[in-house]
Amino acid sequence: MNFSYWFGHHIFRELAHGLFDYRVVGAEKLQFTGPAIIACNHVSFLDPPLVGIAFDEMVYSFARKTLFNHPLAAKILRSWQVLAVDRDKPDTASLKNIIRLLREGNKVIMFPEGTRSYDGVPQSAEAGVGLFIAKSKAPVLPVRLFGTHEAYPRGAKTLRPAKITLVVGDLWQPDLKSYAESGKELYQALADEVMHRISELRV
Repeated sequence: MNFSYWFGHHIFRELAHGLFDYRVVGAEKLQFTGPAIIACNHVSFLDPPLVGIAFDEMVYSFARKTLFNHPLAAKILRSWQVLAVDRDKPDTASLKNIIRLLREGNKVIMFPEGTRSYDGVPQSAEAGVGLFIAKSKAPVLPVRLFGTHEAYPRGAKTLRPAKITLVVGDLWQPDLKSYAESGKELYQALADEVMHRISELRV
C-alpha cells in the first residue's frame, strides 16, 4: 500500500466512522487472498471509497475520465488505484487493462447498475460486469451499502446525517459451463445473477 493510498484510506475511514457511524457486517468475509470483482449497489458518489475502506489492502475502482483532466487530480486518483473510464465510449485498451488486473490477482470494485440510482432502490444490471466475469474468470464478492442514499443522494449539494452500513455477502465463483447462453446473453445473465445476490443482502 503506497503512502498516498494509505493516507487517503485512513482519512476516509476516520471520516466515515465519525460522520456516518460506518460499520461493516460480515467483515470476516473480506479476508481472502486472490482476485475478486467487488460488486456493489450504486446510489451515491460516496460508494467507491466506502467500499474501499472496508479492505485492509489496496483495491481498484473506477472514475469517469473527465475527473482526470486536471494533472494533480489525475496523479492523486491514480495513486489511489482509481482507473479512468469513459462510460459512453469504453475503449478496448481500458477493458483489457481491467481484465489483466483481475487475472494478476487484484480486487476491483464494480457497480453492475452502471450508474447511480435516483431512489436508492437497486436497478437492473448492465452486461458489463458479466463480461469481466466471463473474460477474467474471477470470483465475485457481492456487497451492499445501506445509508449512502440518505447521506448523499444523487443531485444533493451537501452531506446529510445518516448511518451507513456495508453488508458483505459470500464469495461466488460462477460456473460458466452451467450457463446455456453465450456472448452478450451470457454477460447479461451473469450480471443479473450478481445484481440478484446484491439485492438479497440485508442489514
